[in-house]
Amino acid sequence: MIYTLTLNPSIDYYVTLPVFEAGQVNRVEQAEKVAGGKGINVSLVLKNYEVETQALGFLGGSTGQFIRAELEKRGVLTDFTPIQDETRINVKIRADQESELNAAGPKIQPEELEHLLSRFKTMQAGDIVVFAGSIPSSLPHDLYRHIATILNERNVRFAVDTTKEAMLEVLPLSPFLIKPNHHELGEIFDVEITSKEMAVPYAQQLVERGAENVVISFAGDGALLVNRQGAYTANTPAGKLVNSVGAGDSLVAGFVASHALGKSPEEAFRYAVTTGSASAYSFGLCTKEDIDRLIKDVNVVELIQS
Repeated sequence: MIYTLTLNPSIDYYVTLPVFEAGQVNRVEQAEKVAGGKGINVSLVLKNYEVETQALGFLGGSTGQFIRAELEKRGVLTDFTPIQDETRINVKIRADQESELNAAGPKIQPEELEHLLSRFKTMQAGDIVVFAGSIPSSLPHDLYRHIATILNERNVRFAVDTTKEAMLEVLPLSPFLIKPNHHELGEIFDVEITSKEMAVPYAQQLVERGAENVVISFAGDGALLVNRQGAYTANTPAGKLVNSVGAGDSLVAGFVASHALGKSPEEAFRYAVTTGSASAYSFGLCTKEDIDRLIKDVNVVELIQS
């Protein structure tokens, strides 16, 4: 089973209008509510890949009930820990430029956290867990490291797409995938990354510190994969950007799904870039048909360093 962990899920309320004017009354042309959160996005794309997945995390109140129902309607298995507080609502504005209003989220009680942790103690070798998103302030800052320790004891592999501090804490526990973008990679080493070639030695340091595969996304300029076998680049297929929300989560889902299906890291990388692009070119998360249509236009090339 591929599990995803979303510690601070949300209802994402999308509103579409031609132009957003701050301080003015804005007329919304279209509105939509969806189950939101990075891990939830990963699970939804995995299901579109026809790969079984189960979503974990915390849900509370009527907003939590909405999210659970939406996922189950899409065929995603769920085992969320119920909480006392209400799950948050975020507002995503699609206008002449994209804007987001993200709520802080609920306070998690100690017994609620213990209930979630017990779930990882039942997992088995061959399972995969995807940690996606930041750790809420009401939870221990080293929570991912704690969970990763439990998973290592059970020979369960895990992937990480989170903030700088939480990602660095789990590196010694050997995640099979981490996915910073080039800006985040630069923040880790206090440099400005301006090219894939420049990113390679810094990504190699993350491999030396424990990561099995490091994928660095460069938005419209493709992505970079670095592991112990080498460094590889992939182009972004041609298309029109209509939605950047969820593209990074889709990239993670593409890599994890391909890995679970037995593909090599290079081929998993190819599918990852295709999947991320397919979501960026869609108004929602990509479908398998979107991926199949674009995959022929994505090429992986080994980066030969001078």
